[in-house]
Amino acid sequence: MKIWVDADACPVVIKEILYKAAERTKTQLILVANRYMKIPKSTYIEFLQVQSGLDVADNRIVEKMAPKDLVITSDIPLASKVVEKGGFGLNPRGEIYTAENIGERLSTRDFLDTLRSSGIETGGPASLTKRDRQSFANSLDKILTQNDFSS
Repeated sequence: MKIWVDADACPVVIKEILYKAAERTKTQLILVANRYMKIPKSTYIEFLQVQSGLDVADNRIVEKMAPKDLVITSDIPLASKVVEKGGFGLNPRGEIYTAENIGERLSTRDFLDTLRSSGIETGGPASLTKRDRQSFANSLDKILTQNDFSS
């Protein structure tokens, strides 16, 4: 089993947590992005660069991932495809995407997109807090422990 990262938009602090987790659990970690990114030298950490373009990285992740793989993303449509394919989705704030909650997340996202396209300012996401980072680390540990990614 592998951990895939939608790396273009993933915060550096979250990537650092993932690097440590990959080493600790001996789990393959693949960062996918359309621009070059420096990663630590490790048997367990890879970088996959894709061409620029809308959803190119997302599509590559969905194409390459297997059921039970974990995908780190804040992109709700990508998370939906991951869950549909039998994988786990986790956002940088520690929220686990599941078959039970992804429909609601998609509806909320679509609603906000509609508001924005009609000229209503909805604001962006707040900066990651220390609590968010801890929540992410806890959720990551829970997923890795319960699903034994290291075997």
